Amino acid sequence: MAESGSRRLFFALWPDEAALDRLDALARTGVECCGGRRMRRDTLHVTLAFLGAVHEARLPLLVEAAGTVAAEAPPFEVVLDRVGWWPDNHILWLGCTSMPSRHRRLHDALVQALGSAGFPSETRAYHPHLTLVRRAQCLSLPPPGPPVRWQTQEFSLVESRLQGDGARYRVLNHWPLEGRRRGSDCFVIT
Repeated sequence: MAESGSRRLFFALWPDEAALDRLDALARTGVECCGGRRMRRDTLHVTLAFLGAVHEARLPLLVEAAGTVAAEAPPFEVVLDRVGWWPDNHILWLGCTSMPSRHRRLHDALVQALGSAGFPSETRAYHPHLTLVRRAQCLSLPPPGPPVRWQTQEFSLVESRLQGDGARYRVLNHWPLEGRRRGSDCFVIT
């Protein structure tokens, strides 16, 4: 839980509606195969960078760092083609066999910009994935089917509010991937 005056934050890539249909179906199949709690459709995302608790006074630094990165990063296709299960935290996930180079460059540029602004980065290696089911107990994995793909045109800063039935997410800001410098077209929701 975040301290008073702080928010639990992360940067995310959101699937389009067609990808959400496929992901939601995969999550249902995952529960049939492994049990657990299926992620709600409105929570399905790929985390780009997790920040944890961030004091509200530092939000302008996040906005500035992300805006700088977005101005230089081009859109790209997210491709999720590999089902996996982490037994330690009981997560059934969909990830990518091979991360597109533009995805990698966006993540690396964002982590570098955040570090320059004084935000620590995770020590774990970045493996893009989308959580399908929590509290899963998998004896075998459901088949992934054809890859789930979508063209991502932006990334978002998201607040996570933990509740008894799972997290509720609220987009605080989003940035179009421009692939060139063009000034800031983003807006902040408070």
